[in-house]
Amino acid sequence: MDISHLPTLLPLMIFAAVMAGVWAISSLFQSPETRAAERLQELKDPRKRGADADDKGGGIGSALKRAAPALSKALIPKTDLEESNLRVKLANAGFSSPHASTFFLAIKMASLLLGSVLGGGIGLATNGFTTEGMMALGIGGGIGMFLPGWVISLLAYQRKGRIFLSMPDALDLLVVCVEAGLGLDAALRRVAEELTDGAKEICDEINHANFQLQMGRSRREVLHDLGIRTGVDDVKALAAILIQADKFGSSIAQALRVQSDSMRIKRSQLAEEKAAMTAVKMIFPLVLFIFPGIFVVLVGPAAIMMVRQLLVP
Repeated sequence: MDISHLPTLLPLMIFAAVMAGVWAISSLFQSPETRAAERLQELKDPRKRGADADDKGGGIGSALKRAAPALSKALIPKTDLEESNLRVKLANAGFSSPHASTFFLAIKMASLLLGSVLGGGIGLATNGFTTEGMMALGIGGGIGMFLPGWVISLLAYQRKGRIFLSMPDALDLLVVCVEAGLGLDAALRRVAEELTDGAKEICDEINHANFQLQMGRSRREVLHDLGIRTGVDDVKALAAILIQADKFGSSIAQALRVQSDSMRIKRSQLAEEKAAMTAVKMIFPLVLFIFPGIFVVLVGPAAIMMVRQLLVP
């Protein structure tokens, strides 16, 4: 096989691949149905009228909304358990929209394609059609595939930490509201209003729980979902305590006070643990950055004098 013309054909092949990718993505953005078919669907399902109006006024956002189902189709979870785990993971990161999983899978697929194109382009440009070039394509696709999941895990970890640190203050205010005579629903509403600026994450979850209560869901289900959405063990324990107190008719204020004291003690213990670890963590910058400078300052003059004494005949 003659490969002497490969350097000449390589730019043309890359250009053709890029154009094919652009055409495929643009075809996904286009609506597959005609306007007549869309109107028939609107007559069958009135709920689609508002959604279609929102899609038409969104520009790039509406195009992404239309393309998301097609992009995410290849990565849709096969079982209900996988889908439930994905929804919980996204909710822990703060994305509790009904369409969050679809958009996440679409972003994951787009990141996979983009990583493959970039990795393949770099591999072909540097190594040509060799094993190393194909490995670059696979590495780029793998990084693009797992990068959105890593970002979601990082966001969930940071959000859990913020919720954990803000829970004792929210519980203290909730105890005050309950002991002042407010019901649990009104107390939750008051807490969400007062702590919006300082504890946005937990206030958003409380507002979501209040909205579900107003829509008629049982308090047991709402509190259980609150613990699952946050992903914080202490919030799950609080939800279980409130469910038990509501079930057996015990004092909610006392249960909240006990949980607040427990979380405050745990937060102080966590601060003490981090303070105790500071000395160990300081060893590495001391050895790598500070100790060499001190060594040069202290030993340098003596070393210079010794060298001069040895060089003198």
